[in-house]
Amino acid sequence: MADKMITQDCASDVTNLHQVRHTSDVSPERWDHEEFPDTPPVVAQCPDHRAYKNFQCLDCGKCFAKKSVLVEHQRIHTGEKPFSCSDCGKCFTQRSNLAQHQRIHRGENPFVCLECGKCFSKKSNLLRHQRIHRGEKPFACSDCGKCFTSKSQLEVHQRIHTGEKPFTCMDCLKCFIQKSDLVRHQRVHSDSRVTLIPQISALEGVTIEQLLQPQIIAT
Repeated sequence: MADKMITQDCASDVTNLHQVRHTSDVSPERWDHEEFPDTPPVVAQCPDHRAYKNFQCLDCGKCFAKKSVLVEHQRIHTGEKPFSCSDCGKCFTQRSNLAQHQRIHRGENPFVCLECGKCFSKKSNLLRHQRIHRGEKPFACSDCGKCFTSKSQLEVHQRIHTGEKPFTCMDCLKCFIQKSDLVRHQRVHSDSRVTLIPQISALEGVTIEQLLQPQIIAT
C-alpha cells in the first residue's frame, strides 16, 4: 500500500505541473513527455501518475498518455484503416491488428490452451476460450439475466430482445439475427438452383407453342 501513497512533495509537483499547462503559451499538442524532457520527474516516477493522460479525444472524451495512441484511437471515429493485408486486402486501424490477422494466412497459432491443446492466433481469443474451461460467463443480459462467455455472444443474444435482424438474404429478403443463420438459409436457394439446371437444359430448343400444347398422357 505504501508504494501507492502520494507524498506532499509529489502532490505539490503535480499541482505545479497542472498550473504550468494552463498558464504557459505552449500548445496542448506539444505536451508530450517525449517532447518535454524537463517535465517534473514525479510524473514518470510516482505510481499514481504513470498514467498521466494529457491527450483527449474530442469525439468521445477518452484520454490518453501519448499523442500517438490518441491518433490510433481517433481512427475508430473517422473510419480510417491505413493498414492493408497484402493477401486478402482487409484493412485495419492499427499495424498490430494487421500483424495478428496475417497469422491466419501463415497458419500461425502461437497461443495454446493448456487445458485442451486448442491453438489461437490472438491472445485475446485464447483468454476468451479459457473462460469455457473455468465456467466463467461475465457478460450478462440486462433484459433476462442470461450470461455469456464473450461480449459478441451477448450482443447477438440481445437482438432477440431488440428484434434487430441485420443479415438479409438477397434472394428472398428474409432477415436473420446472426450471419451463420443467413449462410445456412442461403443453402436452400443454392440447392434449388442446382435442381433447376437439368430441367432448364431439357427445355432448350422448345418453343412457347410446344409448351402450351396439351400433353397427351399414354394409358
